[in-house]
Amino acid sequence: MIKSKQMLAFGVVAALGLAACGSDSDTADTDTDTSEAPAEDAPETDTSEAPAEDAPAEDAPAEEEAAPSGDAISVGLTYDIGGRGDQSFNDSAFAGIERAEAELGTPYTDLVPNDDGSNRGELLQLQADENELVIGVGFLFADEVVEAAADNPDTLFAVIDDAMLDFEAEGGPASRCVDGNCAGLTFAEEQGSFLVGVAAALQSETGTVGFLGGVSGFGLIEKFEAGFQAGVAAIDPEIEIIAQYVTAAPDFDGFTAPDRAREIALSMYADGADVVYHAAGGSGAGLFEAALEQSESSGSKVWAIGVDSDQYNTVDAALQEYILTSMLKRVDSAVFEITEAASNGEFEAGNVIYDLSVDGVGYSTSGGFVDAYVDQLEEFKAQIIDGTITVPTEPS
Repeated sequence: MIKSKQMLAFGVVAALGLAACGSDSDTADTDTDTSEAPAEDAPETDTSEAPAEDAPAEDAPAEEEAAPSGDAISVGLTYDIGGRGDQSFNDSAFAGIERAEAELGTPYTDLVPNDDGSNRGELLQLQADENELVIGVGFLFADEVVEAAADNPDTLFAVIDDAMLDFEAEGGPASRCVDGNCAGLTFAEEQGSFLVGVAAALQSETGTVGFLGGVSGFGLIEKFEAGFQAGVAAIDPEIEIIAQYVTAAPDFDGFTAPDRAREIALSMYADGADVVYHAAGGSGAGLFEAALEQSESSGSKVWAIGVDSDQYNTVDAALQEYILTSMLKRVDSAVFEITEAASNGEFEAGNVIYDLSVDGVGYSTSGGFVDAYVDQLEEFKAQIIDGTITVPTEPS
């Protein structure tokens, strides 16, 4: 199992010889087994003649650092459109693979699709040719991963933001990959968004806040909006929420259009919003610029709320004072933990859900702007975890 994350897994008939299968009580070894591979850099140990106890220290092999648990496997990280530098989704994935490199000794390659994403399948195959685990950063990799996994049954695959399950399969959810060699890593974005909605409502002085989405029409970003709405309403149902998306699917440019996001955010501020939350990937940079511009031009401070990463720590210093908080979506943890699981021979097909109960989502406190609200935020967090509050996944 991958630590204590909630696992939606399925039984697999042993005779199928699947690369990996998952349930809480039944775990098979993966076909990608590096447990017996010799370490190329390990010093040879000759046990035929033990060295004398008083042998000079320089004659002994140099002491090496303790090896991480399991054997490091190679990982192919394939980003969503835009790649590294978005200060959000992709950069969080990169932070996860950097951690795996540092803590597990994981070698990796990383690639980014072209502007329209038409070469995703090609990139996945390139990664599978070189690596034992291939991670697609974004739900748009799901269909291509199903094909790549079938063509590469000895390679493990994982997709961020897609469960990789066939929910209509006879007998219950089953892996979309015929060899059971793919896993989904999904998040309770609505739960983290609820908490920043609470912060927005507590901070607002105008009684109007905004939600800026990247791309509508495929269900994912609507989860952010739904949670934000619910969090705002939990404080004051009379607060007005202005919601707008940059583009609608199948046009996914809304995640890489900061100029357009800036225009939308400025219009929200002009309409009275004094806090705007974005779930728009790289386009969020435009929101932060708009918050600075509006505050300086009007003389009244307005706020922005970031997403995915702690965006207070990723923006220029001049923008930091306008970032109230960020909804943390721990893509970095997901990338690290699926890598660790595969390295330890514990990869399981199915879906790992990252929610508030495992700190898979949350909120940031950098800058200290929400310090006065932390007690209330933590109270709401506890109520979501214990089931007292069920956060909706679709906007009202």
